[in-house]
Amino acid sequence: MLHNIAILTGGGDAPGLNAVIRAAVKTAKIQYGAHMLGIPDGYDGLVQHAEPWPLDVSEVAGLLYRGGTILGTSNRGDPFSYPVEKDGKIVKEDKSDDLIECLKELRIDALIVIGGDGSLAIANALFQKGINVVGVPKTIDNDLKATEVTFGFDTAITTATEALDKLHTTAESHHRAMVMEVMGRDAGWIALECGIAGGADVILIPEIPFSWDSIMKKIENRSKRGSKFSIIVVAEGAVPEGGEQVIQASADETHGLVRFGGIGHLVGEQIAKNLKMETRVTVLGHIQRGGKPSTFDRLLSTRFGVEAVHMVVRGEFGQMVALRGGKIIGVPLEEAVGQQKLVDPEGQMIKTAEAIGICVGR
Repeated sequence: MLHNIAILTGGGDAPGLNAVIRAAVKTAKIQYGAHMLGIPDGYDGLVQHAEPWPLDVSEVAGLLYRGGTILGTSNRGDPFSYPVEKDGKIVKEDKSDDLIECLKELRIDALIVIGGDGSLAIANALFQKGINVVGVPKTIDNDLKATEVTFGFDTAITTATEALDKLHTTAESHHRAMVMEVMGRDAGWIALECGIAGGADVILIPEIPFSWDSIMKKIENRSKRGSKFSIIVVAEGAVPEGGEQVIQASADETHGLVRFGGIGHLVGEQIAKNLKMETRVTVLGHIQRGGKPSTFDRLLSTRFGVEAVHMVVRGEFGQMVALRGGKIIGVPLEEAVGQQKLVDPEGQMIKTAEAIGICVGR
C-alpha cells in the first residue's frame, strides 16, 4: 500500500504544470486515499532537504487554469552534478545520495517528476538507483520523441500566433519588415507551427541552416509584387549556413545552461542593411511560457496527472506517461530521454509551408 507520493516540477516552467499537480493530487486522494507531498523548487528541494508541502484537494482548488507551478522549479539542480561553492569557486558534486536520504526521511513511497528531457534523464538515473519514479513529459518546445505532444506547446504556439496577428497590422501600416524571435534551441516546432498559422513570409528553424540570399530574395519578390511589408519568424536556435548559433551567455557564465537569444536582431540588422528596409524586432522570450494554459493543454495535463498516479499504484516505475494514438500510455524512461523530436527538413510540415510560398531559408 502506497501512503506517501511526492511530486516535483523541474526545468523551465510551462502552462499546464499546475493542472498536472491538481489532477495527481485529486486522483491520489479521491481514488486511493494516498497522501501527496509537493517538493519545492524541483530537485533542489530534495538535495537541500527543504520542507515539503502537504497537498490536499483543497490545496489544489483553482489550479486548473493557473500558469506556472505552485511548487517552484529549477533547471540547474542536477543532483548528480550539483553546483557547490568551495574556496570561492563553483564545483560540481554528486549529491544524489543526499536526495535519496531525504526521500527516506520523508518516507516517500514514490516520486512523480514533471519535466523535460533533462529532468526526466535525472529521474531515470534515480530509478536506476532504486527510487520508485514515474515521469510526466513537459516542454513548450514539443521535442520529446516518446510522446506525440507535450503539454505547454499548444499554449506557446497560441501565444506566438496571437503576437504575429498583432505584428501583421503594424507591419502593414508602416511598410516594415517585422522579425519575431521565438523559443526553440534545437527544435523549430514553435516557429514552424505559429509561422504557418500566423501567415509568416519567412520561417527560420534550427533544423535548416538558412541562406541570407534566400531571405532577401523572398522579401524583394514580395516588394516587387506590391507587398511592402514582410513577417519573419525566427527560432532562437536558428543558424545561418556556415555560421554559428547566437547566444547571450555560455554555460560557464550561467553556471548551467547556455542562454540563447540574439538571432532575431541579427536577422533584422541584415534585412535593414541589405534591403534598406525599415525593420523592427520582437523577442517573445518568456511570454511564451506564461499565462493560462489552453483548453488542449488543460485536458492533456489532467490526463497525464491522473495516469501518473494510476501507474504509481500499479507499480509501473521507471516509466513516463505519453500520448500516442489519442491514448495515454506508459513508456520506459530510458527510451524516452536523450531522443529529441526534431522537425524533418523534408517532412510534410515543411512541404506545407513551402507549398503556400513561405521561405524556410533555403
